[in-house]
Amino acid sequence: MLIDLHTHSTRSDGTDSPSELVANAVRAGLDVLAITDHDCTTGWAEAQDAAAAADVVLVRGLEISCRYAGAGVHLLAYEPDPADPRLQAELERVLEGRRARLPLTLARLAELGYPVTAEQVREVSGDTEATGRPHVADAMTRLGYVADRDEAFARFLMPGRPAYVDRYAADLVAMIGLVAAAGGATVVAHPWSRGSHRVLDRAAFAALRAAGLAGIEVDHNDHAPERRARLRDIAAELDLVVTGASDYHGTGKTGFDLGCNTTTPAEYDRLRALLP
Repeated sequence: MLIDLHTHSTRSDGTDSPSELVANAVRAGLDVLAITDHDCTTGWAEAQDAAAAADVVLVRGLEISCRYAGAGVHLLAYEPDPADPRLQAELERVLEGRRARLPLTLARLAELGYPVTAEQVREVSGDTEATGRPHVADAMTRLGYVADRDEAFARFLMPGRPAYVDRYAADLVAMIGLVAAAGGATVVAHPWSRGSHRVLDRAAFAALRAAGLAGIEVDHNDHAPERRARLRDIAAELDLVVTGASDYHGTGKTGFDLGCNTTTPAEYDRLRALLP
């Protein structure tokens, strides 16, 4: 059984529609697929219909922008009630942060001599609810300023680069509690990639476990083998679920193919046992 618990569609920064995502999962031989768009659940219904028709098990989730000890951390939330008012309110606050950042980012790019309009970003972002830096990068690529998303981030959009603008992110501990109260289970996504490795040590994971965290995404392309081994040890010591996933974005993120990392059936069963 092949299980991939972290993927994105056009409802955030992926390039496959939710139904295309399911179709590509079938082609990749996946038996279980989680759709985990950034900060929104708007792709769930389309993905669920496609999965039912394709006889694929769909896990409905999202990847929530959070902050912990001053660092950005992404939290995978599986099967929370999207109508839960407290969760809904906090997700709207995160999405509003995304919307407010866009004009500030575009203003900085214009000052640098790379004008991009909001309309040009919308042309590439489509029906997404979670407009983000990848869409700005796609617009820059279309305008010929950069070759691809990677170059746009490396030169302009990542922290420390001239067009980077910070935005609101939910408190990680509070969000773990909100998801649990909404009936869901949480897993920290790629914890030792980017800057989050600086704050997510064993003591931090123990504190997050006490707050209700269910698991750690250990097997991810951003984790070297030695980091995977250490994260697996921490998960075992703290009785946390170990997951693996592709973090698939379609053509928006090369080298992260569906099923390139997977979750074992035993660990998936542990995660499912925590859900209603």
